[in-house]
Amino acid sequence: MDQNTHPISVKPPKRNIWKALLEAIKGTEVDYTKISLKRAIFLLAVPMILELVMESTFALVDIYFVGKLGASAVATVGLTETYLFLLYSIGMGLSMAVTAIIARRIGEKKGENASESAVQSIILAILSAIPFSIAGIFYAEELLTLMGADSWTLTYGTSYLQWMLGGNVVIMLLFVINAVFRGAGDAAIAMWVLGIANAINIVLDPLLIFGWGPFPSMGIEGAAIASNIGRSVGVIVQLWILFQGGKHIQVKFSQLYWNTKAMLTIIKTSMGGIGQMIIGMTSWIFLMRILADIGSEAVAGSTIALRIMLFCMMPAWGLSNAATTLVGQNLGAKDPQRAESSIWKIGKYNMFFLLLVSVVFYFFNETLIGYFSDIPEVIKVGGKWLEILSYSFFIYGWWMVTTQAFNGSGDTTTPTKINFVFFWLIQIPLAYFLAIYQDWGYSGVFWAVFFSETSAGIFTLWIFTRGKCRTLLISI
Repeated sequence: MDQNTHPISVKPPKRNIWKALLEAIKGTEVDYTKISLKRAIFLLAVPMILELVMESTFALVDIYFVGKLGASAVATVGLTETYLFLLYSIGMGLSMAVTAIIARRIGEKKGENASESAVQSIILAILSAIPFSIAGIFYAEELLTLMGADSWTLTYGTSYLQWMLGGNVVIMLLFVINAVFRGAGDAAIAMWVLGIANAINIVLDPLLIFGWGPFPSMGIEGAAIASNIGRSVGVIVQLWILFQGGKHIQVKFSQLYWNTKAMLTIIKTSMGGIGQMIIGMTSWIFLMRILADIGSEAVAGSTIALRIMLFCMMPAWGLSNAATTLVGQNLGAKDPQRAESSIWKIGKYNMFFLLLVSVVFYFFNETLIGYFSDIPEVIKVGGKWLEILSYSFFIYGWWMVTTQAFNGSGDTTTPTKINFVFFWLIQIPLAYFLAIYQDWGYSGVFWAVFFSETSAGIFTLWIFTRGKCRTLLISI
């Protein structure tokens, strides 16, 4: 192409980069289907990355303070998270659908319909949370026993699970309302909301866990209370902004009613996403159950390694979420070629970033775990998982982006089928076979994860390159 056809330089001056960074953090009213693709990716990805980094920072801070209470306390968090993962699977699956639908409506320039869908998604989130609250409040001890909890966890950790599952409605609302903002292109709002919630969590964590100052010492229960308070404040801020009006979407009080058609559209679109996440999350539950039989140190080391892994993946997830919004909005604007281009660009960025992370995991795995525990066996377990992850972590970059491309188009079925095969039919049986029958212990679980998830990533990318990317225009 002749250079004269380019209205601007591909590499803008540094002052423009800083201006764009400020614009991304503050939020912008630009039309992401019209501006240059690189600028659109940057404006969406920066706040999405920061949002997820803040969330994972809290997870690390939380496990750091809880780690001071011992391996059983960390194991309590890990076992509780196996049930929260079921909740997260619904919240994240629903969020996928909400982001795709909102993005499509914004791309079609149908703001009123986007707002109606936002209201229905909030109602659905609340209804989805109720069964988990009941289970958490009344059956906490039974749920922990089912997961093989030790005596310390059954004595001191029951209240932690009650708080986390009992107050899960705020988790669901944070997921779904931030998905509304991201789909609309208001990623900066989602970032700031989560920043407020997590800042409160981080401040309250040590105060309530250890009883600093005038606060009572509540141990691991204090961590759960701090989390609920922080997230509740975040939801209040979300609702206030949503009704006051963001940059791209505003809900009116006149839209607060049950809309069966819009609700069914969300449910239909979200079923694949929920199934997709449930398959992945329940697979993790089985893995944690195997690790629980090996010992609390195995669960604790795995929990810490998982938190570190998730923290390092946040920039990649942020980029992948930007792909979801760009695919949805550009398909809504009837521009599938631009949607496809965004996927390939973001995939390359993700691959290079996670390749660097792999290098760090390989050379500094036990050092990283050592920041969160001084128990040798816990450090050994966590370090082993990070080392094994390092062998193919960069493949996750393409896997996340191609999966989010399907989700952003409204096709949540394809990733669900892939997850079913590689997680349920391969990962769980292989982990049990290697860990128990071959007596590899926790290493068997980690190698099973390596094989199944690496294979899933390569297969997903292969499916995408077989022409699936050109048939993404799903009706939602």
